[in-house]
Amino acid sequence: MSVKIAAVQMCSGTDPEANAEAMARLVRRAAGEGARYIQTPEMTGAVQRDRTGLKAMLKAEPDDIIVRTAEELAAELDVFVHVGSTAIARDDGKIANRGFLFAPGGHRVCSYDKIHMFDVDLDHGESWRESAAYTPGSVAKVARLPFGRLGFAICYDVRFPELFKAEAQAGAEIISVPAAFTRQTGEAHWETLLRARAIENGVFIIAAAQAGLHEDGRETFGHSIIIDPWGRVLAMAGGSGEAVIAAEIDVGAVKAARDRIPNLKNGRTFSIEEVTLPEKGGVAA
Repeated sequence: MSVKIAAVQMCSGTDPEANAEAMARLVRRAAGEGARYIQTPEMTGAVQRDRTGLKAMLKAEPDDIIVRTAEELAAELDVFVHVGSTAIARDDGKIANRGFLFAPGGHRVCSYDKIHMFDVDLDHGESWRESAAYTPGSVAKVARLPFGRLGFAICYDVRFPELFKAEAQAGAEIISVPAAFTRQTGEAHWETLLRARAIENGVFIIAAAQAGLHEDGRETFGHSIIIDPWGRVLAMAGGSGEAVIAAEIDVGAVKAARDRIPNLKNGRTFSIEEVTLPEKGGVAA
């Protein structure tokens, strides 16, 4: 079954209401161009480094403006709306980096909490401690949709191929990777990592990204991208500002790619042995 899918690129600020308005405008544009599944970036609701400011804007799911707006858009436009993620107040008082998928009519299909936290020290003094603000998820998801089975990942998850392999082995034919990649890491790794995950698992990759210089001073890489199961780039946005990219996909291409290179079937278990240098005159085992 062929379907048109879209990735919405944003440059979210610190005001959730303004970001909800931007999301709605771009989602309507994508739907107007014929997209049936529309994905927004990680942290659609707000890109906010200041933890005090982040906590001040937090809402529980029923009261979150991004969640409500996405639900209304799915109902109004009769499309799948996938909020890549937004910050959500958990029942235990902590914060989740949580994505949401809404079906045509506004029915909520599922949510996904980002599993891997971006705790890194980069060059030039750039440092991130996502785990200081967010509680990681522990459950991967695969949703059975009319046009294919969709797996979920968010941003830093892309560096953990075991998550993608597990979802592919659970039936995923498309894997979503909404992101807010830093410019530094994006320039080095963004396209390479995403194409690798597509090729390794024989899946479509859809990655809506944040792009540009944000109000909180963060700079994100952009280049939202759609990739086919053979690793070919079907659509890509630029490196800054808003954009909508789209492509026609057919999950029949997944079976074709996996039949050509059946690495998901050919994997084997193995052990690891550490080998040391032999003593002088000896022979290594």
